[in-house]
Amino acid sequence: MTGARRRTQRLVAATILVPAAAVVLAGCGAVGGGARDDTLQVLAAASLTDAFTELGERFEAEHDGVEVQFSFGSSTDLAEQAADGAPGDVLATADEAAMEIAGAAGAVVDPVVFATNTLVIVTPPGNPAAVRSLGDLAGATWVRCADEVPCGRAARALLDDAGVGARPASLEEDARATLDKVVSGEAEAALVYATDAASAGDAVTAVEVPGADGERNAYLMAPLAQAGDAELAVEWADFVTGPEGGSVLTAAGFSRP
Repeated sequence: MTGARRRTQRLVAATILVPAAAVVLAGCGAVGGGARDDTLQVLAAASLTDAFTELGERFEAEHDGVEVQFSFGSSTDLAEQAADGAPGDVLATADEAAMEIAGAAGAVVDPVVFATNTLVIVTPPGNPAAVRSLGDLAGATWVRCADEVPCGRAARALLDDAGVGARPASLEEDARATLDKVVSGEAEAALVYATDAASAGDAVTAVEVPGADGERNAYLMAPLAQAGDAELAVEWADFVTGPEGGSVLTAAGFSRP
């Protein structure tokens, strides 16, 4: 069993504590109770862009006077910002390593796993370079995420497990930037999350990778210690981990722990 798989299983097992933690945190204040005038700042992995944007709109519809503002990008960069005390209410990362950066600085409160994701190969429509496996990447111009971000760490683990040493043409800052290289025609293939491939629709062809499911990325979320409104941050976390959040995340291609 790979180290990545062991970490994911440990995190997924930990999520049995989520309901109890949510109840304790929610006790800090009543949910709802009329119109409010608040802004919720969510720092989230780029691969969450579509799902969280939709959830933000739904959250606003259910919370009068609340505006949800997002900062999407590299999980590692966002975690480092949170660790440095940057403004924000909630942090959502695409793996445990990124969340640990913020956790080591005491910047997050009780992180929980709320979704998982896996990698696929994407190519331009029709797969003109005939990339059907990790081994085929050696004969194509392909890209992946940089080593220091979650999708890069996952790609490295997947390639190492398969014994594939093909070198990418470039290393990108996050999953969406990696996907854009294929969509724009600058690359013949890329390793991205299954959810990113789904979001691109007909703009790409997705190729499943045998064994990738065993290297699933666990997505973690936590209220930030510096949250301006701790109660609202908890309400968002409860919303995402609840039935409506689960429905949106599943529709976007994520798996639920």
